Amino acid sequence: MEIQSERRKSQRYQVRSLILTLSNLDTLSPAQIRMEATFLVHDEQTVIIRGERFRKYLTSETLNSRTLEIGQQISADYEGKKPILIGVLNGAFIFLADLMRSIQIDCEVDFLKLSSYGAQKISSGEVKELKHIDATITGRHVIVVEDIVDTGLSMEFILAKLAVDKPASLKVATLLHKFEATKVDVQLDYVGFRIKNHFVVGYGLDYGQVGRNLADIYILEEQHGEATGVK
Repeated sequence: MEIQSERRKSQRYQVRSLILTLSNLDTLSPAQIRMEATFLVHDEQTVIIRGERFRKYLTSETLNSRTLEIGQQISADYEGKKPILIGVLNGAFIFLADLMRSIQIDCEVDFLKLSSYGAQKISSGEVKELKHIDATITGRHVIVVEDIVDTGLSMEFILAKLAVDKPASLKVATLLHKFEATKVDVQLDYVGFRIKNHFVVGYGLDYGQVGRNLADIYILEEQHGEATGVK
């Protein structure tokens, strides 16, 4: 009982602190917001990251449901095989973990890392490989797992790199596809949601490395009214 009481006191203190911070929000400059509250929960529907407000777009329940569907499809497509999932760091790690848990056949995992965004909201278009996979994929069934595909340049780069090792098959699973941003058409075999060319954060997606830990996916508030997610 004493432990529960202390927890309630702590929760009430956190709520009071949050209310006080929010009550002064309009008086803070963007620089102060970034410094004092780089990641600030405003209410149940919005967050402020680096001085910009984002509104909830895809809920954790929606994400989990769709991920389960993709996992079931992969399980059926690769029955009798043992695919290796190649996660693209850093953004895909949460989706990859949930997807792997939803796959009901034997599978393996490895990671590679690229850089094309940095701290910006738009891909630079310049793709650099920061980490290559450790596994040998020759003759293996490979599924590249991404959090988001927009221009297609990064995915084209990845597929070309992996194809050199002559895998038995090479497919792509992405949680999100910004279909309006496409510059290079690449085959996307498993797509969670097709979305417009808007900036999103949460569930592994970041804005300058902030926001990955959000359970839901959020969109810039000024873009929220224009957005539609299509499975």
